[in-house]
Amino acid sequence: MEQNTLHGAILDLDGTLLDSMGVWSEIDRELLKSHGIEPPEDISNIVKKMTIEESSQYFIDRFGLPLTVQEIADIVESMAADQYRYKLQLKEGVLEFLDGLDRMGIKYGIATATYPDLARAAIDRLGLSSRIQFIVTEAEFGSGKKEPHIYYECAKRLSLGKRQIIVAEDALHSIMTAKKAGFFTAGVFDKATPTEEWQQICALATVTVKKISDLLRLI
Repeated sequence: MEQNTLHGAILDLDGTLLDSMGVWSEIDRELLKSHGIEPPEDISNIVKKMTIEESSQYFIDRFGLPLTVQEIADIVESMAADQYRYKLQLKEGVLEFLDGLDRMGIKYGIATATYPDLARAAIDRLGLSSRIQFIVTEAEFGSGKKEPHIYYECAKRLSLGKRQIIVAEDALHSIMTAKKAGFFTAGVFDKATPTEEWQQICALATVTVKKISDLLRLI
């Protein structure tokens, strides 16, 4: 990595900063079970690549749920609300990592697929609001991480070029998008990530770390 040019970071929320992927896996399963459907083993791995609207439509198309896209989105948000507002914690090493970025004068913001109100509630509760430059959500921006537009928007808000920024993500599809768009990429391990996917992340990302604070010795 070209350390002397690095001045900004775009950080994913779920699975990268926040220990929350288990919550989403459980919600996916509970939603289907509530309609008498046995959840496929890979359901969470499939829908994590989608926006909120896309995943809601997927549940309707594949499983025939008798609901609208907005109704499913509202149900899922209500199922996750308590976790984000009161319970979920930062992953190991996150505060150390952010402290390090602050010391180095590296600006950072969040790009996330999470519901806007829930993302902000968790960030506020965990005392990070004053440290983070911005939160860009897929729902507000209108584009998911299978396309690079959300990363370009974050770069614009950081007032930096893509070769001055590292994108930290735990999901393969996000790393693929950011790397193809020309950003430095950091793959961050999450216990919910399947072994095969982690191996692909290790082969693709600029750097990979088991905990995000390990990035401090690489940037």
